[in-house]
Amino acid sequence: MNNKIKDLLSKLTLEEKAGLCSGKDFWRTKPVERLGIPSVMVSDGPSGLRTQVENGVNENDSRSAVSFPSGCATATSFDRDLLRRLGEILGEEANNYNVSTVLGPAINIKRSPLCGRNFEYLSEDPYVSGELGAAYIKGVQSKNVGTSVKHFAANNQETNRFSISEEVDERTLREIYLTGFETCVKKAAPTTIMCSYNAINGELSSQNKWLLKDVLRDEWGYKGMVVSDWGAVFDRVKGIKADLSLEMPYSGGHTDNDIVQAVKAGTLSMEELDEAVSHVLEMVLNYTEHKQSGVYDMEKDHEQSGLLAQESCVLLKNDKLKDGSTALPIKTDTENVLFVGEFAENPRCNGGGSSKIKCYKITGAVAAAREAGIKVDYVKDFSEEALEKARTAGTVVVFAGLPESYESEGEDRKSLDMPAEQNDFIEKVSEVNPRTVVVLHNGAPVSMPWINKVAAVLECYLGGENVGTAQINLLFGKANPCGKLAETFPLRLEDTPCYMYYPGNGRKCVYAEGVFVGYRWYDARKMPVLFPFGHGLSYTSFEYSDLRVSSKSFKDTDGVEVSVTVKNTGAVEGKEIVQLYVSDKTGVEVRPEKELKGFEKVSLKPGEAKTVTFKLDKRSFAFWNTDINEWYAPSGTYEIKAGASSRDIRLTTEVDVTSSIKKAFTITPQSTIGDMLRFREMAEMIMPEYEKECKAVIGDLSDEEFAKLYPFTKDVMREMIKNNPFRLSRGKNGITMEDILAEVSRYNKALEQ
Repeated sequence: MNNKIKDLLSKLTLEEKAGLCSGKDFWRTKPVERLGIPSVMVSDGPSGLRTQVENGVNENDSRSAVSFPSGCATATSFDRDLLRRLGEILGEEANNYNVSTVLGPAINIKRSPLCGRNFEYLSEDPYVSGELGAAYIKGVQSKNVGTSVKHFAANNQETNRFSISEEVDERTLREIYLTGFETCVKKAAPTTIMCSYNAINGELSSQNKWLLKDVLRDEWGYKGMVVSDWGAVFDRVKGIKADLSLEMPYSGGHTDNDIVQAVKAGTLSMEELDEAVSHVLEMVLNYTEHKQSGVYDMEKDHEQSGLLAQESCVLLKNDKLKDGSTALPIKTDTENVLFVGEFAENPRCNGGGSSKIKCYKITGAVAAAREAGIKVDYVKDFSEEALEKARTAGTVVVFAGLPESYESEGEDRKSLDMPAEQNDFIEKVSEVNPRTVVVLHNGAPVSMPWINKVAAVLECYLGGENVGTAQINLLFGKANPCGKLAETFPLRLEDTPCYMYYPGNGRKCVYAEGVFVGYRWYDARKMPVLFPFGHGLSYTSFEYSDLRVSSKSFKDTDGVEVSVTVKNTGAVEGKEIVQLYVSDKTGVEVRPEKELKGFEKVSLKPGEAKTVTFKLDKRSFAFWNTDINEWYAPSGTYEIKAGASSRDIRLTTEVDVTSSIKKAFTITPQSTIGDMLRFREMAEMIMPEYEKECKAVIGDLSDEEFAKLYPFTKDVMREMIKNNPFRLSRGKNGITMEDILAEVSRYNKALEQ
């Protein structure tokens, strides 16, 4: 806390302090004019500013702004530099409009493809969410504009979002739902964190001390301000104690009065209130005292939006046809190219709700083709006219996807299906024209009943207002698709990890699938999917070779460097997203088959090869051990896998990791020798005791002699000895419970040394 803030705290009245802890209106903080404390404005903006017009009719009366690709799209770029560039642009725009804080990025995990707000979120994988979220934050904050990472935490559905209690065990929370936020905090120091509406294990996030103070503030070392999601507050005083500094929007003065009365009654200390107010003052003064000028060239940013979209489209399918060619890219001299579907002219480019942007202008594929001098025929409707024209077309491109009514903040989807009219038309067109290409506009996975009949599929997600330019460049080969899926596309809704439990019973939603979310679930179950996590094709091909590690055996705290060489073996320049997965082969805990722990995007000319290097640290090998409340990497063998997707692993190597922690759990009389033998360090201590016990029972008996005494084999006896808890030794050779407790204590102390 700097001296200026200390001075202000000494001069503020109790009522003024309480007032600073809630908004002035929907978008602004309260000023204290007598002390020169200004009001600052915040704005929705993960993919474009939704800034209120001065003297607007209501809070949704927003300025025109450039709409950039949504999080579902930018995540497929797997490009930290691209996310940082997006952040820098938004920071410039925010400065131009005097916006102190951009409310984003939104990094909640895509637990179910039905979540109505998935278009705003980045990935089903916490490593991707954290890395790309941190890059975005760095970009925005480089312009001295704040960010608000949201929604902390476990905000994975829209159904009953204000009241639902997400029932999640701590290991799952730590490994899946908190990791992305932790990465953002530690790598990018966001100005604010926005708490979610929902409860976690019965406690609302807005007043959850374990979440906001114990983990975020004390454990992760977060220095910024925690702000509520709009309308998330219930018990304001409990929220202050839990480290929620700012309530948004304006509460009508009711919660301000709650704070005042609590201080007067002694149930809230002035020190606790001052701590909250200091974070609000720091956010306000950091912006106003270091504000940068903003340069906002909408035409330039519109162009940038198209370039970002171009990096974020995913070529899902591009099969060879009977003549050996592929439907994409379309040759510019192709006769009679037919575009069908309204999205070709007016693409769905952003999501509904708080991400809804009043676009500066929208460039669809029809207009972009015209600007590029490419002749295309266009039919707006999925009609008989379109079907007849498709029969004689050189290539048919169907622009399809989800209408805005299908996915929006405030409501979850009901199925994976696109409108039946679209699916029926695609089926019919594919029957009359083998060169049928589908271009998709959607914020989350959709089912594709026609997938085996069409020649190619280009996934554009919600690509921003200039997505049409990106589509033309990619469809006609001016640019090479280079995005890869940051989420799995399942074959059926019934296959999804949380199908049986989502979205809960209205009061609770149980996360029974645990850490097995997304590809972790599908890969562990060897389940067929429509398209796997990390999948994405190119107009060229890539070869992987020479997977190397800096050490084959190392301590977890030392980590290891991994390198792999990638070569462009095709005829055109392209970009490959190299993915690095780690697989735990120690067998000491139930874990996913593999987990993403590194990715890099590399650009290669035809014939060119580059070596990509990754650094894996302790967390790359660790799981959250609830017995010792610590990240724990068991000693033993791990596989490191380099691949083009979670289902396209090209190279694998093994390493041996030695844990820096000896004690994997606290030994009790219920523990078994077998429990300890699963962990290398504990096994070294207990193995002599195990061998001694086996010797005492089995001795030097032959198999025949042993069979006369026991109705099972020696191997079975060894397993029985291994799996007996220590408490069963009571009574043997005069051993008492006191003896057992003393032995258990000795083991625990030995492991702690």
